[in-house]
Amino acid sequence: MKYGKAAAMAGCVIAIVALVKLNGPFNEYIQAMRNVGSHSSPAYSDQTNERLLQDIRTEAEKRNVKPIDARVDRVWKAIPGYNGLEVDIDRTYAANVSNDAGAPLKLIYKEVSPAVSLNDLGAQEVYRGNPNKKMVSFMINVAWGNEFIEPILKTLEQEHVKATFFLDGTWLRNNPDLAKKIQAAGHELSNHAYNHPNMRNLSRDAQYQQITKTEGLLKSVLGVDDNRWFAPPSGSYNSLTVSLAHSLGLRTVLWTIDTIDWQKPPASVVVSRIRNKLQPGALILMHPTASTRDALPDLIKLIKSKGYQLGTVSDTLSPKRTDTGG
Repeated sequence: MKYGKAAAMAGCVIAIVALVKLNGPFNEYIQAMRNVGSHSSPAYSDQTNERLLQDIRTEAEKRNVKPIDARVDRVWKAIPGYNGLEVDIDRTYAANVSNDAGAPLKLIYKEVSPAVSLNDLGAQEVYRGNPNKKMVSFMINVAWGNEFIEPILKTLEQEHVKATFFLDGTWLRNNPDLAKKIQAAGHELSNHAYNHPNMRNLSRDAQYQQITKTEGLLKSVLGVDDNRWFAPPSGSYNSLTVSLAHSLGLRTVLWTIDTIDWQKPPASVVVSRIRNKLQPGALILMHPTASTRDALPDLIKLIKSKGYQLGTVSDTLSPKRTDTGG
């Protein structure tokens, strides 16, 4: 009896094995049943991943922002471009592929450069940054006013603001230690000619000397070998100035808003002037004066309250975005 039961059971096993071997669909069914509910199933993963990619692409189409080309404006002359912003499909996919079903997408963005940059515009002066960039700069022209520089530096440090100081060459030659204090505070240092001349009245050679002598001092005294800007004293320049500066790797930069602080107005007047003219991309001209020293704390507070970032001239004139998406 025992032998008979064993033989019968063995016969059943042989029959089942034969059935599985002969019946391909049945074998596939068994395998599929094992994979039901498993996220490791190739079919399941492919469908899920494709759905995730499609969701990312759909969201990207809604959020991508096109870059803005640099251009020459009839009034404002050279206007820098502004980077576009788009969802980085690959990095966003990698950041979300392990998420639970239904979890919100974490989007990762990348900046996209415009087809035309400021450098593509040739020898053109610039008065402002891109009007879509909510950043402004203090451009501080220094040829005198030593007694006000350190208080100005202290305020800038307290408010975590970096400015661009345009240094007169003669001043730099005579005040290297003070110039180094400005540099040590992390501010940008640029060229303001050599002895504050009226550039438009000078010959080609004289203009060339005004720019190159100060450029040489920036390099020899301060080690600045990457300067990009030239601010003509009193805003006096002509096409020769612009082309000469450009041939030396410098762009002529003017201002969007003038504090007129050299007239020694009350601090409240300086703040009011900026309030009434503040705009994205503004370059704000000032000097080391008592008016600027006294106005600076309220001026910075005003600018920040309007949602503007403060940066150097290079920061404001760059195409880099002030936002990162999201």
